[in-house]
Amino acid sequence: MQTEQDYYNVLGITTTATLEEIKKAYLKLAFQYHPDRNQNSPAATKIMEELNEAYSVISDPVKRKAYDTPRGYRTFAPKFNKGTSVKVSSSSNTPYRDRRGVVYNEPVKDAFRFWYMVKFESKGFAQVIRFPEEELNENT
Repeated sequence: MQTEQDYYNVLGITTTATLEEIKKAYLKLAFQYHPDRNQNSPAATKIMEELNEAYSVISDPVKRKAYDTPRGYRTFAPKFNKGTSVKVSSSSNTPYRDRRGVVYNEPVKDAFRFWYMVKFESKGFAQVIRFPEEELNENT
């Protein structure tokens, strides 16, 4: 993996770009530099390889955090605060998936993510369970 090149500059986006903006920038550049549109030019092939590498890292949330952290691109701020109503992701591998709860206290930060204590109440019984940020969604 090339680390000398800034993936955000390769895609022509800011470090705060959303997934939708990342995808839009990638598709625009991929259409422009695709080797089939440029008579299999070696320069276009090289640019396309750089675009693919940048997109594969920046479009994946876990890889993006690992890429951004040592470069100081994004300051980590918790997604949820104490008292926020949340829902456990349906892709979570816990018995609490798709259940709604409330963030019980302020999140704890480690090197890569925030951890949340979520309180679930059912029939007068309350239980507090720890979840990583990526397993929670805002309750809508």
